[in-house]
Amino acid sequence: MSTPRDLLIVAWDIESNGQVRQGDLSLALAGAELIDLLSARTIALDGDRVVPGPSPAPDDPLLQAAASSLVREEPYESVDDWLWRRGRDLTSAYVAALEAEAEPQPTQPKRSRRPFRTGGVRVPADSPDRRRAADRWAWHEPVLAALAAAVGVHDESAVDSSNVPDDVTAVLAAVGDAEMELEAVRQRRTIEDAAFDNIWRG
Repeated sequence: MSTPRDLLIVAWDIESNGQVRQGDLSLALAGAELIDLLSARTIALDGDRVVPGPSPAPDDPLLQAAASSLVREEPYESVDDWLWRRGRDLTSAYVAALEAEAEPQPTQPKRSRRPFRTGGVRVPADSPDRRRAADRWAWHEPVLAALAAAVGVHDESAVDSSNVPDDVTAVLAAVGDAEMELEAVRQRRTIEDAAFDNIWRG
């Protein structure tokens, strides 16, 4: 199971018609990586710090890359810093990985593929990745639902997070804060650009 892969498929294919912004999704994917690494005990949280744990990363190349990029010296890295550093262009990395895996091998017959609705990643409709993501979404799995809510694909008030562990809840809260910060930056830039345009028009 890879929560980032499932989130990408839900956010860009199953639920949102491909309207999710890549920056929002990249931050949420970085949070999803932390959640999977927490589950595997590859990391732990000490307050808001991401501390390397005793176990190897799950058998997923991108999660292994995430684990290898951990800051391993005190005072370690905050969850917020991780989201912004690791999240840079992370959507593109996951799209590329899924598309590469979807390509048929030379000895395999060419399979029909269902593309994401907004020109991007293509995942076979019958692939294990897509079936798993669809199942988790249909079951209203709370972590996936909360991450989807953070990128605007789902109503956050409908997410039941009562049984989510505290450390996972902390990561989800950090993702939500980062998304709000990103939106504030966008709004500030829009205002500044409009003011600049008005100067030239005046």
